[in-house]
Amino acid sequence: MADEDLGLMAHLLRRAGFGASREELEAYAAKGYDEVVEDLVDEERSPPIDEDIIKRYFGGEGPEIRSGTWIYRMINSPRPLEEKMALFWHHVFATGYAKGEHALAMSDQIDLFRRIGMSNIREILLELSMNPAMINWLDNNENIKGEPNENYGRELLELFSMGVGNYTEDDIKNCALAFTGWTYAQPVPLYPHGFYSPEFLFREEDHDYGEKTFLGHTGNFNGDDIIDIIVEQPATARFISRHLYNFFVADEPQVPSWNVTPPQDPEAIEILSDAFMESKGDMRHVLRTLFKSEFFKAARFKRVKSPTELITGVLKLVGTNRTPTPGMPQYHRAAKVMGQELFNPPTVEGWHTGQEWIDGGMLTERINFAVDEVGDASKPGIQALIKRLRAAGDSLTPEQFVDTCLDLAGPVNLEDKTRADLISFAQSGGDLVLSSNGSTNGETDESTDRIVLMLQLIVASREYQFA
Repeated sequence: MADEDLGLMAHLLRRAGFGASREELEAYAAKGYDEVVEDLVDEERSPPIDEDIIKRYFGGEGPEIRSGTWIYRMINSPRPLEEKMALFWHHVFATGYAKGEHALAMSDQIDLFRRIGMSNIREILLELSMNPAMINWLDNNENIKGEPNENYGRELLELFSMGVGNYTEDDIKNCALAFTGWTYAQPVPLYPHGFYSPEFLFREEDHDYGEKTFLGHTGNFNGDDIIDIIVEQPATARFISRHLYNFFVADEPQVPSWNVTPPQDPEAIEILSDAFMESKGDMRHVLRTLFKSEFFKAARFKRVKSPTELITGVLKLVGTNRTPTPGMPQYHRAAKVMGQELFNPPTVEGWHTGQEWIDGGMLTERINFAVDEVGDASKPGIQALIKRLRAAGDSLTPEQFVDTCLDLAGPVNLEDKTRADLISFAQSGGDLVLSSNGSTNGETDESTDRIVLMLQLIVASREYQFA
């Protein structure tokens, strides 16, 4: 199997999923790149995760428990892109637990993104507009005839569909009027009755049935009419395409600057926008176009991993949490201290991405997490990697030792200087003796220690922070 095939497949699975174990990577590569893309974008080609196991072992409420359950799904779902798109929309349609403090409503929203995240943009925006967590987050439950609240209408245009500069203040006002009366029924109180999902409710008496003008169209518009107009706009195609590029391809500047800062690859945005317009916003078609493009294939290690991507990728490497395991909420807390608290983005703008994931404190947390996880030689993923190294021969030169570890841990691409530093460190211990034949127990133990230490150095490298 060609190294290039494995490298490209690893790139696809880091971006369209959360990484892969070596065994998974080789199985995917054997199917071929285009076939795997089809498996990813058409989730029905793969079985769903076992919901009975999740219900049995991951009961309970609160954002930490819900977030830990989601991380379990990210690691184990046979439909990785389904989970990745849920994370994508959670970032774009940022909704925080801190305001509503209703974990089930937030979890319902993630379930919504999981269910429709690869459908068409009209369905996505319509379901979003009817989602109780979003309605509460942006106060549309207070948007009534005669007393309009513009919060949701403004963010629908500014951050969820078109971007600044593509509409007027009058468009915002009329958009808000079209969504008057879109609210939710108050759920049963959490205590002492338990947890119940809030449900969408349209109050006719609170809806403004007057004539409205929006983006040059005039009529007695409701919210679904507004969405029909939005999804036909080339600005929507460009805006969503740039979000997809930033999330799946390479780091872009932060969203508030997009109306004045052009994309770094205008041709790529045009390709995605064309796919969006020709398919009427069908996300599967746009994603298929993206993953098969040359600009995507060439963009290896061009994005800083989000905390969630770093955590799930490391857990994939060490092979833990493949079955229900106590303590999953610890990964919610780990992501939080790295700057990404799932279920609770800091603002409606979502998280700032790219190099803003990295500062002195957060980088230390990222490295410490990866080094601690990889440092346990008893973990199944580390054991499997050691077994593969031992199968490579009786001993490895320092260069072979470093390159084999880099290959099995990713493959990970290092700059020449970083690789040379690792080789220099490996040379201090001489050749890596791998065979137990004729070796003392001390030599066998030492080889394991050296392998684990080398893996720790790899995950602590600057390059490992990039996807």
